[in-house]
Amino acid sequence: MQFDRIIPFALIGVGIALLYVVVYLAFLRIGLVQSAANALAFGIAVTVQYIGQARFTFHRQLNDPRQMLRFAIMIAAGFLTSALITGGIAPYFMLAPWIAAVAVTLILPVQNFVLMTLWVFCTPET
Repeated sequence: MQFDRIIPFALIGVGIALLYVVVYLAFLRIGLVQSAANALAFGIAVTVQYIGQARFTFHRQLNDPRQMLRFAIMIAAGFLTSALITGGIAPYFMLAPWIAAVAVTLILPVQNFVLMTLWVFCTPET
């Protein structure tokens, strides 16, 4: 594991979470409906996350279409993991919603770090 990347990864992750909350609430405050506010805030947060993780955590160029596609697939995988935990596993075991949310909050960063390290931002073979 690449421990020198964990700190920047975590700092960017926390920053992105805060950015999402601030932007989402700002969009609600200016009158956007919840679905639009969420979609726009999510899109902004994901874009900034890509830039931050690519440049500062993994020191990669931004304009790499295959890397961008892998990042998008990673985001989709995170959504599926979240849906599986909150909509499948937690209800099956009759876990409280807050337990499911905490599980997602703990599992997704690990999943994303592994995917970013081994696949999304890996150094191409020469």
